[in-house]
Order: sequence, then C-alpha cells, then structure tokens
Amino acid sequence: MISDFLAVTASFEGLGHLAAQSRGMGAGRAVSLVAGLSGLVGAVVGGLAAARPGSGRGRAVVALVAGVVGGFLGVVVVVTAEGGPGTGNGVGGGVVAAVVGLVGAVLGGLALARSRRAADRSTGTRRGSA
Repeated sequence: MISDFLAVTASFEGLGHLAAQSRGMGAGRAVSLVAGLSGLVGAVVGGLAAARPGSGRGRAVVALVAGVVGGFLGVVVVVTAEGGPGTGNGVGGGVVAAVVGLVGAVLGGLALARSRRAADRSTGTRRGSA
C-alpha cells in the first residue's frame, strides 16, 4: 500500500514544472477574463433586449457596446499572446470572448434596429427618406 503511494507520488514529481508555470494570473488571462465577462454581459443583455421588443434602446446600446468591447479585447488577447492554447496566456479565453462578444454585438444590433423601427412606426416617419 505504501509502496503504491510512493510510486504514484514519484510519477507526479516530474509534473511539478506544470504547476509552477500556471501559478497566478498573468496579464493575458486577466484581459481574457475581462473580455469574456464583457462579452457575456453583452450577450445576456442583448438576448433580453431582443426578446422584449418594448424594452427601449438602453439595453440594446449596452449590449452592442459590451459585445464589441468583449470581442475586441478577445481578439487582442489572441493576436498578442505568445504561444497557443494551453500555454496559460489566455488564448482559449480570448477565443471564447471574441465569439461571445460577437454574439452580444449582433443581438444588441438587432435589438437596436428593432427599437428604431418601432419608434419610426409610432411617429409615422421613415429613416432615409427625403
């Protein structure tokens, strides 16, 4: 029993360098976390704004801005990171943030367009007509 435990711990001693590399949160991980949260806020608020047509322009603008910021920061993390996914530089989080931010921006844009159409119908005007 003890010899089995010693054999297992000896096999894990060679993996100590992996634990040492991933301690703490580097700049890439921190920025990808912020980007992911911003993109998530954009996607959630955009989903709520798109699901409720009468919710006004405020939610749509928040979703659009948060989605664009999250997507932009995610792309910046991916472009500036040294190494690929699994290196601890936030590449995976940056990719997820870019995708979720894009979803938030699209939902916010759709909700904003819907709110503009609703406002035009209520006032009887058309945008772009002379």
